Amino acid sequence: MNVLSGSINALKVKGLYDISGVEVGQHFYWQIGDLQIHGQVLITSWIVIAILLCSATIAIRNPQTIPTGGQNLFEYVLEFIRDVSKTQIGEEYRPWVPFIGTLFLFIFVSNWSGALFPWKIIQLPHGELAAPTNDINTTVALALLTSVAYFYAGLTKKGLGYFAKYIQPTPILLPINILEDFTKPLSLSFRLFGNILADELVVVVLVSLVPLVVPIPVMVLGLFTSGIQALIFATLAAAYIGESMEGHD
Repeated sequence: MNVLSGSINALKVKGLYDISGVEVGQHFYWQIGDLQIHGQVLITSWIVIAILLCSATIAIRNPQTIPTGGQNLFEYVLEFIRDVSKTQIGEEYRPWVPFIGTLFLFIFVSNWSGALFPWKIIQLPHGELAAPTNDINTTVALALLTSVAYFYAGLTKKGLGYFAKYIQPTPILLPINILEDFTKPLSLSFRLFGNILADELVVVVLVSLVPLVVPIPVMVLGLFTSGIQALIFATLAAAYIGESMEGHD
């Protein structure tokens, strides 16, 4: 019986290891010492960052008093990000505009790159390229940055008094208020990852089945939802920061 019980436990452990090894798609890894890094995420992230930097440089290299073309577009985007930040954070929004803007633009361009550019046509030794936000590591990193940001905002404004919010309005809610700090990054990361992954999978399946006409409306819808997901992430990040800075009566 002991041998049988031990065998069953071994099979259970093996099953858990098998589940932990499940991957969506094929990944390209870099081995650095004992660390295994998702190389495809870094490659596509660098491409997105290069696109943003080059676009900004070209748009503002010759600024005009009356903006035109690319400068006009970038000023519109800046005003939009400022409005989102001010609405969610309040009058102390200005220091947080760069952070919220960086989140929005990086996620927006990453999502659109996955919807517009066929990353999979680029051949790698093994694995395949995809949008940065199509990888859970990227979305979790962005969500954790948001968590660090709203903790920093609350502690900077209130000091240790920030932690009084955990027993508001009653100490009975302490466990729930603590749990909320774990659910916020989880919901942010999995919402973004799930939506982008689902969109790319739908396009891939439709292209394989009906490669000419049908995928086009789905791709257009994917562009729309990709922009919405970037806006949702940035808006929630700003809302969390504003919530951490507001007073608790």
